[in-house]
Amino acid sequence: MPWDKDNYPDSMKNFMAPVRNKAIEIANALLDDGYEEGRAIAIATAQAKEWGENHDKQIRKKGH
Repeated sequence: MPWDKDNYPDSMKNFMAPVRNKAIEIANALLDDGYEEGRAIAIATAQAKEWGENHDKQIRKKGH
């Protein structure tokens, strides 16, 4: 099931919007490539976090 900015895995809920949107984009691409949902989410969250760090983005919402 592809995700969007309104419907995404719980593991992405504490990400700031730019990082979450990148994670959603990556996860959807992985799904298209045949990855299982759980694996796609794990890879996408790790890669989105790294992307955020490389682009000086705040990764998580305050307090998380």
